Amino acid sequence: MTETGRIGRTHAGPGQEAPEAPDRTRRTGLLVTLALGSLTALPPLSMDMYLPALPEVTDALGSPAATVQLTLTACLMGMALGQLVVGPMSDKWGRRSPLLTGLVIYVLATAACAFAPTTELLVAFRLVQGLAGAAAIVIARAMVRDLYDGLAMARFFSTLMLISGVAPVIAPLIGGQILKLTDWRGVFVVLTAVGVALVLLVWARLPETLPPERRRNGGVGQALRTMGSLLADRIFLGYLLSGGFAFAALFSYISASPFVVQDIYGASPQTFSLLFGLNSVGLVAVGQINGKLLVGRVSLDKALAFGLAVITLAATALLLMASGVFGRAPLAAIAAGLFVLMSAMGLAMPNTNAQALMRAQDAAGSASALLGTSTFLLGAIASPLVGIAGEGTAVPMAAVQLGCALAAVLCFAGLCRPWRRTDAMGGAGAAGGADATGSAGATGGAGPAKPVRP
Repeated sequence: MTETGRIGRTHAGPGQEAPEAPDRTRRTGLLVTLALGSLTALPPLSMDMYLPALPEVTDALGSPAATVQLTLTACLMGMALGQLVVGPMSDKWGRRSPLLTGLVIYVLATAACAFAPTTELLVAFRLVQGLAGAAAIVIARAMVRDLYDGLAMARFFSTLMLISGVAPVIAPLIGGQILKLTDWRGVFVVLTAVGVALVLLVWARLPETLPPERRRNGGVGQALRTMGSLLADRIFLGYLLSGGFAFAALFSYISASPFVVQDIYGASPQTFSLLFGLNSVGLVAVGQINGKLLVGRVSLDKALAFGLAVITLAATALLLMASGVFGRAPLAAIAAGLFVLMSAMGLAMPNTNAQALMRAQDAAGSASALLGTSTFLLGAIASPLVGIAGEGTAVPMAAVQLGCALAAVLCFAGLCRPWRRTDAMGGAGAAGGADATGSAGATGGAGPAKPVRP
């Protein structure tokens, strides 16, 4: 059998190991992995590189911190709404064309942000940037579903976390260094260059992963019906909400930490960038432990439950410290609590994505859109809440984190009900007939990577 049109794997029969691919195919698979990782890195790059500049934007444009935080909210809202459009489009027309179109618009909007004269225009341009950048994350996730199934998909998501996890590590460090050389506008100039590089990478190296025979031909009505059937699947909805609320806890940290670290504790933008990078290293490291050690040995639901429990405990500790129960907490104690919370996201995020997408084999774009929209919408709601009491206290940040963590636990326990295996077997058909168990870890085996047909 020839390798033409295959990505990273040769075809194997049911229950058989895929034969060793020749070097050319392995190189193609590596390039696809790097491209998908780069696409999933675009949202954290768009957010995190800009974070050290938030206090400077506040001063330069003469706006209060709560107003400047709307530039983050607008980008998140754009990414949330854009995924609802781009996801079904990619199910109908394939992955490449919507992806390239979105990336080109992203480049133009990011360049406009660099020249925004007012906070209001910056918010508007960030909204367009988010709408266009949505194509990167939703289509990258759908491509993973095109290529992989079962535990193999969970492992690949953890691999992507290693690649895309470099972005939140280096992005605030780069942002801090940019602020040494120029002002906040230079951050958007660098992001424009990143967008151009992604356009070239996708154009040259990322092939189509959705063959014509697997595309959905319906219009808007069909897309809405597909999304409705996905949301009607209680278990899919449980994973969607659990992941969304966990991300909201994460984003409350992303939105508030520049002011907590720099304004309340008087740290420099470079110190903030270093702390943020260390937290991101924790997230990436735990994600790799999940993918390399836990997947296949511990059920995805058990790993997810442990991650949500740690997030809840860390948020509780942060709220107690921020409210002064133990006196004024030093920066080191706050940083330690945030490190634990961020690291536990390495168990929550890849496992909720994998479990949800395993229930949507034939509608990966729509399912990916719903997953992305829920996370970004909940994150956008959390963003302004963390500044509701002003810039002089970290209590709102910790309170929002704890509320989101508890909501994630309730959704996981109340909707997914992983201890009820017979109940977990229902509903998969409504969501597109993916893994019938709803828990890859319970099956104990990984599905083979799906070959991509030309």
